[in-house]
Amino acid sequence: MSVFDVPAELLIQRTAEKLKNAISPPEWSNFVKTGVNRERAPEQKDWWYLRVASIFRRVYIDGPVGIERLRTFYGGRKRRGVRPSHFAKGSGAILRNALHQLEQLGYIAKTREGRVVTPAGRAFLDKIASEVKEELAQKIPELKKY
Repeated sequence: MSVFDVPAELLIQRTAEKLKNAISPPEWSNFVKTGVNRERAPEQKDWWYLRVASIFRRVYIDGPVGIERLRTFYGGRKRRGVRPSHFAKGSGAILRNALHQLEQLGYIAKTREGRVVTPAGRAFLDKIASEVKEELAQKIPELKKY
């Protein structure tokens, strides 16, 4: 069972719940936007944990990956009023702090090519993926044969 076998939304939510006990958001996380293309800060109270879980999943899928590539993934359309829209990258500070927290937990390691998921991090995410798959199999019996 791996991250690829379950829906991303369910996996990210479950991972965020498990990470709440291990990490804490920075002081500035209540006031910061997630990118220059956003107008306001996130409205969810636990957005930090969801973003860290999402970054963790993204490194699992794309790794080795660097900050710039993640900034591109988390970027979006910047509306510029009457002028045409342009793409803007996401916040690098959020990504760096999230990756540092995951490195401190031992789930991600820095290599020459970029950040990669360690065997402990892979086992952590695979275990959560199997739990999510079990729940889905109980709700939808047709999934048991897969």
